Amino acid sequence: MAESVVCFVIEKLVSLLISTEAKLSRDVRKEVGCIRDELESIRSFLKDADAKEAVEGEMDDSIKTWVRQVREAAYYIEDAIDEYLLCITRHHQDRGFLHKITWLVKKMKPQDEIASKVEAMKTLVSEIKARHERYGFNSSEQGQGRREMTVPWHDPRVASLFIEEAEVVGVESARDELINWLVEGASKHERREVISVLGMGGLGKTTLAKKVYDNQKVMAHFDCCAWITVSQSYHVEDLLRMMIRQFCKSRKEYIPEGTDQMDQESLIVKSREYLRQKRYVVVFDDVWKVDFWGAIEHALPDDNAGRIMITTRIKDVADFCKKSCFVHVHHLQPLPPNKAWELFCRKAFQFELEGICPEELEELSLEIVRKCEGLPLAIVSVGGLLSTKDKILSGWQKLYSILSSELESNPHLTSLTRILSFSYHHLPYYLKSCALYFGIFPSISCIRLIQLWIAEGFVKSKKGKTLEEVGEEYLTELIHRSLVQVSRVCIDGKARSCRVHDLLREVLLRKGMESSFCHMLSEHESNFTPITRRLSIDSSPSDALVSIQQSHIRSVFTFNQEEWPESFLNTLNGNFKLLKVLDFEDVPINQLPKYVGDLYLLKYLSLRHTKVKFLPESIGNLQNLETLDLRHCLVYEIPAKINKLHKLRHFSAHYCDYSTNFSMTYERGVKIHDGIGCLQALQKLYHVEANHGGINLIKALGKLRQLRRLGLKNLKSEDGGALCASIEKMNHLESLEVSTLSEDEVLDLQSLSTPPKFIRFLYLKGPLEQLPSWIPQLQQLVKLRIFWSRLRDSPLKALQNLPHLLELGFSYKAYDGVQLHFEGGFEKLRVLKLKDLKGLSSLIIDNGVMPDLQELQIGPSPQLKEVPSGIHHLRNLTTLRFVDMPKEFPRNMDPNDGQHYWVVEHIKYVLFSYKFGPRCGVFETHTLRDSSL
Repeated sequence: MAESVVCFVIEKLVSLLISTEAKLSRDVRKEVGCIRDELESIRSFLKDADAKEAVEGEMDDSIKTWVRQVREAAYYIEDAIDEYLLCITRHHQDRGFLHKITWLVKKMKPQDEIASKVEAMKTLVSEIKARHERYGFNSSEQGQGRREMTVPWHDPRVASLFIEEAEVVGVESARDELINWLVEGASKHERREVISVLGMGGLGKTTLAKKVYDNQKVMAHFDCCAWITVSQSYHVEDLLRMMIRQFCKSRKEYIPEGTDQMDQESLIVKSREYLRQKRYVVVFDDVWKVDFWGAIEHALPDDNAGRIMITTRIKDVADFCKKSCFVHVHHLQPLPPNKAWELFCRKAFQFELEGICPEELEELSLEIVRKCEGLPLAIVSVGGLLSTKDKILSGWQKLYSILSSELESNPHLTSLTRILSFSYHHLPYYLKSCALYFGIFPSISCIRLIQLWIAEGFVKSKKGKTLEEVGEEYLTELIHRSLVQVSRVCIDGKARSCRVHDLLREVLLRKGMESSFCHMLSEHESNFTPITRRLSIDSSPSDALVSIQQSHIRSVFTFNQEEWPESFLNTLNGNFKLLKVLDFEDVPINQLPKYVGDLYLLKYLSLRHTKVKFLPESIGNLQNLETLDLRHCLVYEIPAKINKLHKLRHFSAHYCDYSTNFSMTYERGVKIHDGIGCLQALQKLYHVEANHGGINLIKALGKLRQLRRLGLKNLKSEDGGALCASIEKMNHLESLEVSTLSEDEVLDLQSLSTPPKFIRFLYLKGPLEQLPSWIPQLQQLVKLRIFWSRLRDSPLKALQNLPHLLELGFSYKAYDGVQLHFEGGFEKLRVLKLKDLKGLSSLIIDNGVMPDLQELQIGPSPQLKEVPSGIHHLRNLTTLRFVDMPKEFPRNMDPNDGQHYWVVEHIKYVLFSYKFGPRCGVFETHTLRDSSL
């Protein structure tokens, strides 16, 4: 009886709590939804504020303060929304009966807190709306017209038009090339042509174009000419009027009457009439809008030798012109080191020391020039500033140490800062947060960058495309706008890593810190605002880390950290409860706290290059996690609860033992329990130890239909058929790497009858009885590497007609034959690696084969006694490397008397590498002309 009464009371209590919770949740959800809508309106306002600042320059201090307050209000609203989501997520994690009662009781207070925050947010929104019109910001989202944008009169770009010839350094080659395109090209092609000078701000596009335009040879060749400065905003009618006036002025003719009153159509007609039967040249300087050419092309007739030169930072501007005429694109490059040094000395020591740098300042001056990275405007600006200072080392060192802060305040550098900033301000709003990320990283892998953008919520979904594909589009647009530089490329030409110019990075970091987007915590920078969103920790003392108490932080990054206090890790779930990104790459930690699983909103976790050995069981609580990066850390066994992470998209894990020789066991993956098939959002999974999961793991892989990249280690021969069946279901697979358990375990992949058609990268490691028959079907294959396969028959004929193959490698007993004969095909191959083919005694390369080959590596192959003469046919080869080959090889290629020097004399780099010590991958390399060889 007593037990039934207790049960009845508990049931009533639970029922009451659940009904109360439901009502509170409905009310709060409704209010939060309304506030989320208002947040979008605030962001729209901030877009307009950004656009206004970009066009009009520095805003009034009072308006700037107000915009900052609005941004802080938006952050406050984001915090409240995320705290609500955190509360809901925690609720779903607790499934038990007692947990449910405890949570419902405890939840009353958080619900009240959230409700009070909602009221506070509503008040904030009301205040924002009340002041919205007071400051003259009109939301573009509401379709209201903006005030006309005009470039301020103090535009720093104007100075580029008046630089004397003697002050210009390093443009001679580019100038002569452009003059040739204008003049010599005009005599060959009696059609309109466009010449586009493309490059980042400060490279000297305007200066170069002006030197070309003013050249006497150009002036004498054309009947009329015009120079038009376009900039970020313009009226087409104004450009047409200015062009007609300048054409007339160049011929000393009167300007046609009535042009000031003509509309666009009449001006186009007048321009065409005037230019009929005339050779003309017109320069449109500083073009930003992609469709500019569409508005102006009809005014420039195509029936005579017209030449149009456009300077722009945006590749798409040049590409747009291709729809109606031939386009030459000149990619303006930074100054080479010698020219950069010459320009710096001219500016820094122009009025004293006869333009020569004193010896005591030379080392620091060279470092300053390196920081400018060949950007002429940076060199001129910094050199001009230093020319006003005493030539004393201590004074120059002090200025160099604070150069980043001087960019914003020093009048000698403000023009440089504004010109660099134009590229950022002109970005569409959805790219601005993406660009600010480059203030955090000196250089970054493109894949990592896009994954971080996605975790941050910067990348918006598009129908028919993955978020990763949209993120690639974002990055491509930043590259095409000459804001981001590609520092490394993949074999297929895709960007592999990227960066921004060092001084632009300083500008972006400052903008990020001013807007609370990020903060760089270092020995020199410790204070940051309470609403800072991203924390970058660079060489900070450990006591500074312990003192951080910041619940608003969404992302944590670390650089150059020699020690890491355990107490900081223990505060993560309390001080950083809203974290979305936790990037511990290269951090000296050996464990994660067990309650890392309390970071319920976490989307990105990287332990790359750490000493962490175990993941806590609570990792299964991170049900918003999208990226888990365990590369080169010590984690081997993955907790079974990882199978609860249904949003996981990228799981990377492998470890290389660099202290051993390269072998089948040199690299290992991780051990995963059953249930991997639950993670159906996975796009990347590598490397997994196949022998631990066995046939069940192999079959479960067939459920991962979204996989783009798969890596398997330690595959058993008997599991090959099951793997082929799973792979056939992966319609999106682009990269596949499979290795066997040992050199004695056959890699049986023959039963793969219908391979995924999008495979671009294929790595096979293990004995193959024969080359799988499906490989020649891979029409999209870009890179093929085969290891330890012991192929007896040459695979070259089967592979020679793959249309997109760019890299091919046979390594470590991949081929047991004595001869490789390249008889035909391989039309696009750029890289060929023949590594450790001990039995190879003959390498024959027929004339016309591999016409685009740029890199060839051979060795060690002790049976290959002389340099293959067919290398002489590889006329585009730039790098030839021999590894651990007999000493007769370099002797026979001696430039003075080597009998085979004629085979390699056309190759820029001929290298000889010899293994140095027992460690894997450590070589001593010499060039052909190295006397020590």
